[in-house]
Amino acid sequence: MRTLLLFFSLFLFAGCNTDDDSNTEFQPIELMFTTIGPGSLGGDGSEGIAQSNLLINNTTDWEILMAQMDTTNNVTAGFTETDIDFTTYSIIAIFLETKSTGWFLEITTIVENENNIPISTNEIESDVAIITQPFHIVKIPKTDKPIELE
Repeated sequence: MRTLLLFFSLFLFAGCNTDDDSNTEFQPIELMFTTIGPGSLGGDGSEGIAQSNLLINNTTDWEILMAQMDTTNNVTAGFTETDIDFTTYSIIAIFLETKSTGWFLEITTIVENENNIPISTNEIESDVAIITQPFHIVKIPKTDKPIELE
């Protein structure tokens, strides 16, 4: 009987899980994104869009931004898509300040951390002497976390 009790106790002890899943830390995840439109607005500022990093989560805000972007030129005609399912996706739109020469903006990586979403970009200057306001707009999986430009 004593041997059976000892065996049963060892069996229970060996089956205990000592890992505490409630203390696992959030591991950063590199998010896949789809480019909606890179480009530049006219450099005269007639669109009225300041340097900004926007997270858009609804159709109304998205349509307002597109209409504002199209104030001077039909910029959004070059977008890969404009009909976004905001139950599944969020839009990130990054606008730089007006530049005195031609510039391009490229979002290179987007990472989801526990409390925010840092975004890495690459700004590329061209030798074209034209005033521009570069932007890059992408679609990511739905989020409400604040975005931060690195």
